[in-house]
Amino acid sequence: MASFWTGKRVRLRGIEPDDWTAFMRFAADEEGLGDLLQPPRSAEGYRAWAREQAAATSDGDCFQLAIEALETGAIVGAVGSHVADSRAGWFEYGVTIGTDHRRKGYAVEAVMLLLRFMFAERRYHRCQARVFAHNEASLTLHQRLGFTEEGRLRDHVFAAGRHHDLVMMGMLADEFAQLHSISEL
Repeated sequence: MASFWTGKRVRLRGIEPDDWTAFMRFAADEEGLGDLLQPPRSAEGYRAWAREQAAATSDGDCFQLAIEALETGAIVGAVGSHVADSRAGWFEYGVTIGTDHRRKGYAVEAVMLLLRFMFAERRYHRCQARVFAHNEASLTLHQRLGFTEEGRLRDHVFAAGRHHDLVMMGMLADEFAQLHSISEL
């Protein structure tokens, strides 16, 4: 039997100390999109962060995983659940794919693996994602996966010198089950 965390294109796995260079590139990619602007971090800062992630124990249903391309073994992105309310039955997740690896189906498959775990195994009822309104690729990804735009917070985020709208996207477990077979990955 193949691993639950392996699809046709990607494998989700824990972050290893040697992954620091990939995550340093992903941070630069996010800044280039205008989605995230943080003070620069040193290479040693990324090394320390990756070592910490590799040694960390799971914080309940909040975790971050590396996305590894099966064909090359390269780390192409990251996906994770960042907020989870098990009593109310909802979680929020995020995904990032490195610039060189976009539009190859990695994000779709990684998100599907994560949703399958959170809906089918952890029994969450609802997933939500926050997407900058100017990030057309991310909005398209979420629509393709079956997420519904549930609202727009006007001028909610200040990044790259100006305010941006934030689009709230959501999907319910039964909507996921109707659109996607548990075994299709």
